[in-house]
Amino acid sequence: MGTSRPLRTATSTTLAGLLLTLALAGPATASPVPDPAGATTSPSPATASPIPATAPCTTGTGPYQRELERHLRLGVDGRQSAADCEAIRAFQSRNGVRPADGYAGLATYRTMLVVEARPDPNAAGRCPVRDHRVACVDLDRQLMWVQSGRRVVFAPVPIRSGRDGYETRTGWHTVYWREIDHYSDLYDAPMPYAQFFDEGQAFHGSNGDLYSGGSHGCVNLRLDDARRLWDTLAEDDSVFVWGVKPGTERTLGRVTAPTAPSPAAHTPPPTPGAR
Repeated sequence: MGTSRPLRTATSTTLAGLLLTLALAGPATASPVPDPAGATTSPSPATASPIPATAPCTTGTGPYQRELERHLRLGVDGRQSAADCEAIRAFQSRNGVRPADGYAGLATYRTMLVVEARPDPNAAGRCPVRDHRVACVDLDRQLMWVQSGRRVVFAPVPIRSGRDGYETRTGWHTVYWREIDHYSDLYDAPMPYAQFFDEGQAFHGSNGDLYSGGSHGCVNLRLDDARRLWDTLAEDDSVFVWGVKPGTERTLGRVTAPTAPSPAAHTPPPTPGAR
């Protein structure tokens, strides 16, 4: 008689197979997680890279510290603090000053003057109001705008005027010649969007730094500003210049009593381009 064996049930067979499958599969891994929109995303790793914090503002006291503190309504003590630095850096970022590092330097101060002038650039009444367009050039603040009557038709922008010995001439002038791609033979330099208003002195675009040095008498503007000014002015428009560029000693005298521009005809000089 043969030896009897226990009967295998379907349940025991299935359980054995499942255990064998798990052993061969190795450690369990996390499954992809479906998101509400239906896309499938992988689970986050255990050690995610941290989001870098904004670098601390650490620049020191700048030469225009008090002016920026006053403009930004900070405590005015002329000494840089962490709060001052952050506020100045935010101002620089809003107004396109580079680098935006919180330092109260010349470029930031000059930008501040433009921002302060925007609501009413002629609040002091230095530029005469006429019933036609007048390009107003403020050498004291190193900015210019265009007004027609009391309405500003070209908002204030920064400029760079003539340095010592080459001061931009004050008083009334007239735009008498324009050349969009002018090149100065005298100084071997381009003068894009040139609009001449007094002999070789003109408004024109510049790719250089408007906040340092000075021109040979021209009123330099950023290239985009010069392009917009070209679209604003026309020949025979009036120009009025007053004040003194900071850091220059005026040798041509101040204008005390503005008078209307002379109707005399103008012709371009042989090689225009005071640059």
